[in-house]
Amino acid sequence: MVNADSAGYYLVSPAGIPNYGDELIAATWLRHLARIAPDVDVVLDCIGPQAAEERLRALHPRARFHNVLWQLCVTHWSPEPARTAAAVAAAVGAGGAGGGLDALRRARVVHLLGGGFINDIWAPFAGLLAGITTAVRHSGGLAAMTGQGLYPPAGGDAALIRSLTDGFAVVDVRDEASAGLLGTGPGTCTADDVFLGFGPHLLDTRDDVPEVMVSLQSLLSDTGPEELAAFAAKTVREWGAQRVGLLECAPDQDGEVLRAARAALPGARLYTLAEVMAHGLPARPGQAWLTTRFHPHLVAAAAGACGAAVSIKRDYYGTKHRSLTAVGSNWELLEALEVPARPGAGGYRPEALARLTAAKRAVADRIYPGPAAR
Repeated sequence: MVNADSAGYYLVSPAGIPNYGDELIAATWLRHLARIAPDVDVVLDCIGPQAAEERLRALHPRARFHNVLWQLCVTHWSPEPARTAAAVAAAVGAGGAGGGLDALRRARVVHLLGGGFINDIWAPFAGLLAGITTAVRHSGGLAAMTGQGLYPPAGGDAALIRSLTDGFAVVDVRDEASAGLLGTGPGTCTADDVFLGFGPHLLDTRDDVPEVMVSLQSLLSDTGPEELAAFAAKTVREWGAQRVGLLECAPDQDGEVLRAARAALPGARLYTLAEVMAHGLPARPGQAWLTTRFHPHLVAAAAGACGAAVSIKRDYYGTKHRSLTAVGSNWELLEALEVPARPGAGGYRPEALARLTAAKRAVADRIYPGPAAR
């Protein structure tokens, strides 16, 4: 039973780094809650609360921004995720810090928003799972996770991740590898959270967008920025593109590879993260994309664009991109830097997109009651 003093919804997201995909997922859920629960207090516990607030605060009238669980994971950072998890659980159980921790311990829903941040690359963030389940044991609230990418498992310890998810009432992942890790059925794998709120508001319709868009990153890649940029330039030349756009997804991470790409692709139009968040992604049917990043693949394919996705880290980015091709993006997945033929087939068929959106809305309905039920 939920405690009488429980209040509000508590969302946990890596927003505020900032990174296009993380911002997009947080915005998706804030928009959803603004539609169904505009009168409920909402806390977004995120990595960069100030940056997230500047970008997202207008999306829900009662949104507040904190950094509680993320900071606890950093404070208790350990190469052994079980140690971080135990320390975070103890801190949340003890309480007493006020502010965001008090809101966490009183929330009627604690919701881990989607993304790929609890895995072997950032293993100590497994502490988020422990903090959430400890909080709902105190409040009697509901613990939910949606659109999670949990593969490869943190610390290589699949048993730990399974045990930390046992206290979640709603478990939803975005790829088959994560479902297999947890040992859950196919009904728990409904793709990425962005499908919940995909629509024209995510697309840039201000003017004629480039015929080819390029999105590159060198973070987590064994391939250097110059080599990635040279590959992109060669691909664009062989595709015969005249008007090319470059996408910035993470300003603090993309600087080096974007400098190399702008040198290799003189005249390419740069779309900054701030511009894309304000006006939408420059994607449309008939356009071709080359991207290493996951969420540009998702949104551009949903917009009807065709493309090729480059897996720069097979067990992580390969898993992510395959989660989209498996449900109908129609994009080619490149495991090596070999120039593909210019793609001609579009992205998601309308019926596939409708199916994915309906599945995510069904998950959302399990977590948040409609106005009449509150």
